[in-house]
Amino acid sequence: MVDDRFSYKLIRKDSATNARRGQITTAHGTIETPVFMPVGTYGSVKAISAADLEELGFEIILGNTYHLYLRPGDDLIADCGGLHRFNGWNHPILTDSGGYQIFSLKSLVKITEEGVLFRSHIDGSSHMFTPQKVIDIQKNLGGDIIMPLDICLEYPASKTEAYQSLLKTDRWEKEARDYWDKTQNGQALFGIVQGSVYPELRKIAAEKTMELDFPGYAIGGLSVGEPLNLMYEMTEVVTEFLPEDKPRYLMGLGSPLELLEAIARGIDMFDCVMPTRNARNGTLFTSRGKMTVKAASYKYDFRPIDEDCGCPVCERYNRAYIRHLFNVSEPNVLRLATIHNLFFISDLMKKAREHIEAGSFHSYLEHFRQAYV
Repeated sequence: MVDDRFSYKLIRKDSATNARRGQITTAHGTIETPVFMPVGTYGSVKAISAADLEELGFEIILGNTYHLYLRPGDDLIADCGGLHRFNGWNHPILTDSGGYQIFSLKSLVKITEEGVLFRSHIDGSSHMFTPQKVIDIQKNLGGDIIMPLDICLEYPASKTEAYQSLLKTDRWEKEARDYWDKTQNGQALFGIVQGSVYPELRKIAAEKTMELDFPGYAIGGLSVGEPLNLMYEMTEVVTEFLPEDKPRYLMGLGSPLELLEAIARGIDMFDCVMPTRNARNGTLFTSRGKMTVKAASYKYDFRPIDEDCGCPVCERYNRAYIRHLFNVSEPNVLRLATIHNLFFISDLMKKAREHIEAGSFHSYLEHFRQAYV
């Protein structure tokens, strides 16, 4: 049974694409969709504050179950009253399952029938994640939306590997769903559809996941190195099966054009470290594509990062100055670059919502495709 503090409302569908305009309600506030969730791996989005995120228009962030479990510990966060009180973010939070970290730290991991046995990348200590344990951790963290333990395969993976992982993920999701039903306290548990790049496996996974009647559905195991055409194809395969009256979340996507392409295919929610990580490395988003602002060609360039951008960084600073700050390793440039990239993504989501409502999303997407090179 889903707590009545969580709900999804479909407001408008685009007539020329599968883009959707919606609204998610949680105990900590309302989320307008489509929406991008900045990633706060350790409870904080790197280089900026909760106040910065609010000013940039974000309504939800993501916290990482694996990392917060190891440091500072979910028990400590529970003692504080949950992640919202611990990190000062008073709006919705989604916490992931740790499945992606299992994928990315595979040399430290052993997958068993019961769950995942892993060694900490910090001190080598041994730990076990089971479907029930992951729910308990996220209950301590207090996220508004939580995820079940799953297996995220690398690309490429054989069809046999993908099928076996799909079956194990399905069994774990059933265990998580049953346990959540008995212990849930206002958190919405989303199901995760796996199946790698095999359409028939994606269909099987979608059907199995939908049988469990989750409050929302995520598409996992994409944006892990597969060609874009396969990612788009698998997204279309899965969204064809997912119910219209529940939110859809494509995990791990953060490139501007890919976000809009996924929205056109019916996705409501996204997360990725790309915008913030790129920013800290000097790669900035602009309306005409990515800019490597450290390049020598910007030494005497006194224009804003993006002349069409309304972020506080573009309103005040120029490319030459931002390049200079990177070259002298000025710490403040990490904040400035991050603010710019996150503003770009926040504004992208805002414009997508506006164009869906106005019935002009398809033309907006076409214009962006041509300009973003």
